[in-house]
Amino acid sequence: MNDQTPAPSDRTRLRRYNWLARYDRETIDAIIDASYVCQLGYAVEGVPIVTPTCHWRIGDHLYWHGSSASRMLRAMAGGTPVCFSVTLLDGIVFSRAAFNHNVLYRSVMAFGTTELVPEAEKREVLEVFVNRLAPGLWQAARAPADQEWKASKVIRMKLDEVSAKVAAGLPDEEESDLAGTAWAGHVPIWTTQGAPVPDPKLRPGIGIPDYVRNFRYPGARD
Repeated sequence: MNDQTPAPSDRTRLRRYNWLARYDRETIDAIIDASYVCQLGYAVEGVPIVTPTCHWRIGDHLYWHGSSASRMLRAMAGGTPVCFSVTLLDGIVFSRAAFNHNVLYRSVMAFGTTELVPEAEKREVLEVFVNRLAPGLWQAARAPADQEWKASKVIRMKLDEVSAKVAAGLPDEEESDLAGTAWAGHVPIWTTQGAPVPDPKLRPGIGIPDYVRNFRYPGARD
């Protein structure tokens, strides 16, 4: 983790509701690491596109991967300006006034230019990605064949321009609304995970391995 807190850029500085801003890397990294799916905004031939994809973080870089034939990855391999975002929904806020209904959330937005991860490094960072899903998963599964390596690309972007936004409290309400009869408060929302479900084609006698039994989704709560 980068212990330095970089000054926000003109693009990452929050102007409206600036009290929700977080610029420290501890908060930013925790939000990024608590999710497996992000949204990537970029342009191809002048057309804006937003693509959801799996991401992971190694130090000061964000990574994502996909097929070598992917239009997104072909566009990003040569260096493309990208807006990265991820959001975790934590609750719904009910107010006495319709204007003040809200959501509780944690989000990160980052701007940067992509680059293609070299072939020699690609295998290392993909192993990190797989083991991020479940420690030991890479070693337990069949190693990728040469054709599978050729069919995949990995893109990265440095976390230079990045900020977080954390809405964790209830909104202020007008004094006159406090005397009303409408209910006010919030409903927490979080992700949970269930028990492992075996593939119906699994050969008899294969039990649940520790990397599955011990799997914990980073954004889940009991």
